[in-house]
Amino acid sequence: MSLNSKQLLKLYEFAVEHVSVGIHAVDTEGRTILYNKKMKEIEGFDVEDITDRSILELFAFRSHDSTLLRVLKTGIKEINVKQTYFNKYGHEITTINDTYPIYEGEKLIGAIEFARDITSLEKLIYQPLRRYGEPLTFDVITAISEPMQIVKENAKKAARARIPVLLIGESGTGKDLIAEGIHHELQPKNDEFVTLFSRRPNQLERLKTYLKQDKSYTFFFERIEFYSLSTQKELHKLLTSLPPEKHMVIGSVGGDPIDLIGNHQLLKDLYYYFASMSISIPALRTRKEDIKPFVNDYFSRHRERFNSNIQGLSNDVMELFLEYDWPGNLKELELLLDEIASMITNEKYVTYEMLPLHFRFKLQQQNEKMRKPDFFLLQQNRELLPLNEYLKEVEKYYLQHALEMNEGNITKTAQALGMTRQNLQYRLRKLNI
Repeated sequence: MSLNSKQLLKLYEFAVEHVSVGIHAVDTEGRTILYNKKMKEIEGFDVEDITDRSILELFAFRSHDSTLLRVLKTGIKEINVKQTYFNKYGHEITTINDTYPIYEGEKLIGAIEFARDITSLEKLIYQPLRRYGEPLTFDVITAISEPMQIVKENAKKAARARIPVLLIGESGTGKDLIAEGIHHELQPKNDEFVTLFSRRPNQLERLKTYLKQDKSYTFFFERIEFYSLSTQKELHKLLTSLPPEKHMVIGSVGGDPIDLIGNHQLLKDLYYYFASMSISIPALRTRKEDIKPFVNDYFSRHRERFNSNIQGLSNDVMELFLEYDWPGNLKELELLLDEIASMITNEKYVTYEMLPLHFRFKLQQQNEKMRKPDFFLLQQNRELLPLNEYLKEVEKYYLQHALEMNEGNITKTAQALGMTRQNLQYRLRKLNI
């Protein structure tokens, strides 16, 4: 029995509304033709928001990063493009998009985008401890060193006083963990913890949106020195107008605030606002006694979550961890453990052979034993690596090192490597860097 056109249309409508990917189709004027339920969940718009409105207006909050806009302009498809942006409600969203131009013959008549929401997966990978779905209280933070005990005690005092706090520390030291710990220590409790990222667009507009709500918030301003000085002035004006009894305000910087002020990176008035209490979070290399409890807690959670047999690191690997300087701090340690954990099957202890090759290279560099990359070629008691795997690891390390030398600047790194920016970005995506 064949279906008639009306029945087929009903079938198509049902499929579009219940598919697990977001779908958004527009004509050449940017007017929305199709916008399904999943895309509404991702971007936060209702049908009323998008009717008779061009995506040029609709996606003002996404600036130049909209793949749908690009494909509509270029007529060239874009596949597996990762995007991170803030949706209509100020929530950070990460999607993988496949976007296609639609042609009738040789004439472009529109574009369609299929978006897979990977926001939860991104948090699982990149936000320490949040993967476990439990509040990040100070009890969850496993640091045992005396400097970190002082940090936690001062943070608790700030929470009790409900005064602005400035967290000072290198990237990856866990400033976000301390900020959220303060949030959960508040009495009475605030309704929500909100992180405002200085390197994302429209953060002050996002802040204003939250302030219109009838809720109490803990605002964590990540790396305030990355805001322009004009934005810092506007932020200072906003913050000084807030009722102190309603919201908790926490800021962070990545270096000495006095130096940042002297280098015209930090507004003096904004520093004074946050400096009611300043808390310095030490680098991991200065408190290596915190490594072992963190690792043990990580694998304890892994056993519980995945029913694995892993007990922890072998003695020689733990010694290497304690010798290494951890320039990426706690973040580097956790991402390394994530990489190791992804390869665990029935092993009980992580041995040297299970360490990623790029990390072994870093260890040998640090110990000044690296005269030639022998470890890439020959591994004791093991066969040679397949050539493709060897080349992939070498390329991954080299690109990571080049990025570090250029402080993460894609354009400068591409120029130094003698390649286009687009080619470098493609290689970084391919290698998951």
